Amino acid sequence: MSYHFSANNRPILILGASGQIGRALARNLGARAIALSRQEADLTDPSGLPTLLDSIRPSVVLNAAAYTQVDRAEQEETLAQTINGVAPGILARWCVEHDNVPLIHYSTDYVYSGEGVQPWTEDDPVAPINTYGRTKLMGDLAVANAGGRWLIFRTSWVYDAQGKNFLNTIIRFGKERESLRIISDQHGAPSYAPDLADATLEILERALAMPRFPSGVYHLCNSGETTWHEFAIAILEGVRKQGGELKVQTIEAIPTTEYPSPARRPLNSRLSAKKIYDLFGIELPNWKVGLIRSLHEK
Repeated sequence: MSYHFSANNRPILILGASGQIGRALARNLGARAIALSRQEADLTDPSGLPTLLDSIRPSVVLNAAAYTQVDRAEQEETLAQTINGVAPGILARWCVEHDNVPLIHYSTDYVYSGEGVQPWTEDDPVAPINTYGRTKLMGDLAVANAGGRWLIFRTSWVYDAQGKNFLNTIIRFGKERESLRIISDQHGAPSYAPDLADATLEILERALAMPRFPSGVYHLCNSGETTWHEFAIAILEGVRKQGGELKVQTIEAIPTTEYPSPARRPLNSRLSAKKIYDLFGIELPNWKVGLIRSLHEK
């Protein structure tokens, strides 16, 4: 697909290019982007980011970099704050000060409390229940406070065909174990990274064409909802349909209380994407469609 938002032949900068969303963005943009991994753009020392940005002079910054180790963040709060909270603010201020460069920043359903059953809207109060969520909220606030032209996309349960994620963990366990115990009381939408990347670039193009850039927070995730237990069943059914050999015979549904972890998880990660549809006319495919696509890529 051809996009028309790079000005004066300046490159589009992708941060977090070794992550799931970053990889998908890099595939879409190809040679038009400079895609930097965590080794090439070190967000653990964000003081160096302005110099890096000065050397690249990007026309757009896509920040897909984040500290995402939810449980480890409980012991590494300072590091998580630096990457998730401080670095986005530095990026945002540079963008404002240099031709008001557009900034796309990815956030998470973990900024909400996880209570209730209604899908969260962008106007709902934030109340993160773990360190990861608190540090991501710090980044959201830093980007918004910097002003300029910015879009924050809060998404949920991101996965891809490659890498370390729920999809690949379940497939591996399904080949190794006869029975699995999967949490069944956390609700949300598994979001396929290539779907997120496609939508990101379409939204950015439409936002830049508007008389006034619609800076703000938006929910961006695949449509529909499920639980981790139902997602696991769908994954393994999909593998079997493709002729994959699995050892697993039973998949037991368990409550979150039977799977203790250092960081609390929200039970309600449903996100309403009505705002993004109403403004941009974009709705991501159902999560089941994304799952089929991901399995075909394996």
